[in-house]
Amino acid sequence: MELPLPETLRRLRECPEGSDLSHKELARETALPERTVRALLNGRAAPFDTVEERVCARVRTLAEAYLVRTRERMGDLVSAVHRELGVSEVWARKILKGEKVPSVSLLHGLALFFRVEAGESFFTAPADAALNRVLLRRLRTIEEPDPVQALMEKYGVVRTDLRSHCAMTPEQLEKLLAGVIRSVVPTKATDDER
Repeated sequence: MELPLPETLRRLRECPEGSDLSHKELARETALPERTVRALLNGRAAPFDTVEERVCARVRTLAEAYLVRTRERMGDLVSAVHRELGVSEVWARKILKGEKVPSVSLLHGLALFFRVEAGESFFTAPADAALNRVLLRRLRTIEEPDPVQALMEKYGVVRTDLRSHCAMTPEQLEKLLAGVIRSVVPTKATDDER
């Protein structure tokens, strides 16, 4: 069962790593307006919107972000959506501008095209659920860190890798990493002695 947004926020704010919640970054990750993210972070309700309004706004936001990131023109994006999703260029343009609501199958295609991890629910979820999804992912990363990453940090492998570009040869780095791995992975002899 997922935590409600207020509980997620409380737990994040208790963690030093989770207390810096940038409303701009969260708005980008959720495709929500910054003012909505700011309101939710401050415990206020998001403005009312219909699912159709959400879908149109988030598709438009993703399209705009895509154009900024890729430095392409809207016409290029329209052509790509037309080619990949089999929709007319006129309809693709209207959808990408947030003027028309896509069908369910087209929404699925847009989720794949823009590589949004939450699939169709990225577009349809209420603002509080969309923000909570992103914040829960951060909270899980803090509360349940990747064990391999934690070992790498504990034994300095991450820092060593950063130095590898100037101070160590690839062979030296490989020997160092092999030594670290041998020191943390039990050998068969160690297993038999137990």
